[in-house]
Amino acid sequence: MHPALYVSKTGLSAQDMALTTISNNLANVSTVGFKRDEAVFQDLLYQVKREPGGLNSQNSQLPSGLQLGTGVRIEGTTKQFTQGSLEVTDQALDMAVNGRGFFQVLLPDGSTTYTRDGQFQINSDGQMVTAGGNLLEPAITIPDNASSITIGEDGIVSASLRDDTGVTQIGQITTVDFINPQGLKAIGNNLFRESEASGNPLIGTPGIGGYGEINQGMLEQSNVDTVKELVDMITVQRAYEMNSKVVSTADQMLQYIGQNL
Repeated sequence: MHPALYVSKTGLSAQDMALTTISNNLANVSTVGFKRDEAVFQDLLYQVKREPGGLNSQNSQLPSGLQLGTGVRIEGTTKQFTQGSLEVTDQALDMAVNGRGFFQVLLPDGSTTYTRDGQFQINSDGQMVTAGGNLLEPAITIPDNASSITIGEDGIVSASLRDDTGVTQIGQITTVDFINPQGLKAIGNNLFRESEASGNPLIGTPGIGGYGEINQGMLEQSNVDTVKELVDMITVQRAYEMNSKVVSTADQMLQYIGQNL
């Protein structure tokens, strides 16, 4: 097989995966708290025909050598944890982290996951849960006789009770951060799990020590920039077409050799 066929094949495969990444970003352009992915390209091993700095037949040093690449691959995808825009909803249980940090969510199996999606509701027991029914951690229980809920920028949750002129503090929302958020494992449903790459969760108080403040009555929108994604899609399309052209050209060369040599 002509080497160019294999090289262009790797290019086609890599651009196909890049397009899948872009399509997922565009599909989640309206997903609350979604963070866009970016494909990371990396070249493959090189066939070294002549070492750089080696000697030629005249015993002269080669300035560059002869190294032939074998293609490209997608080494990975990275989550871009840039801040999404904040949209006012005026819903008392909607929250947005304005800055660094994640809400903690407890799954039915007892494991803790993390999210930027602040669309919280109340279940039949008065506990704050995600849209999927998973409990907010630490648990916050809203009293039955609560007339209004206030969530401070520091995460303190207070309730005004009926037939009571005072305000009662009912809980404290804490957020967590990671030394390497891009190392978090996305598991769907707007949730992440910690991994060895992300490091251990660092629990903090919103608005203190570099942790983002909590804004009540707001939601963080997806950080997908549709214009950028469309430009990237055009770039991927052109790169795919060029790799396809290489396949066609290499095939024509092989046909010519087979017919004339």
